[in-house]
Amino acid sequence: MSAEPQDRGLAFNLLILAGGLVFGVGLAVSEMAKPEVVLNFLQFEDFGLVFVMFGGSIVAGASFWLLSRTGRAAPLTGREYARRLKSFDRNVLAGGVVFGVGWGLSGICPGAAYASVGIGNLTILWAIGAMFAGAYAQALWRQWSASDADAATTTAD
Repeated sequence: MSAEPQDRGLAFNLLILAGGLVFGVGLAVSEMAKPEVVLNFLQFEDFGLVFVMFGGSIVAGASFWLLSRTGRAAPLTGREYARRLKSFDRNVLAGGVVFGVGWGLSGICPGAAYASVGIGNLTILWAIGAMFAGAYAQALWRQWSASDADAATTTAD
C-alpha cells in the first residue's frame, strides 16, 4: 500500500469537513474551547474535561478496533490500520513536558484553540501563532541536529 495521501474526491473532502465541524461544535458546546474552563480542570476545580476526553476515547477506540479488523487502509495515508509502536524515549518525554507546560500556560491545546477562534476568542491567535513558531523552531532544531550527526559520522569515517 502507498503511504502517499490520495485525492478521494469531493464527497470524501466534505466528510472530512463535516467531521471537523462536529469536532469544533463539540468543543464549543462542552466549553472546552474556553481557556478558563481548561485551566479550572488543570487546577482540579472542574472535571468536565475528563468526560469530554472519555467520550472521545470511546469513539476513537471503538472505531480503531472495528477498522483494524476490516483489513482496509486508512483514507488519508493509505496505510493499514494497525498499532503504531513508539518507544518511550527522551524525545517523547521532552515533547510531553513542553506540550504540558504550553497547555498549562495558555489553557488550551491546538484543536481547542481553533475552536476558540470560532467562538470569538481572537486573543487565542497569539497562542496559535506561538504553536506554529514552536513547531517551526523544533523542525529547524531537528534538521540542525541531524546535520550535526551526519557531519560527526562523516568526520569519524
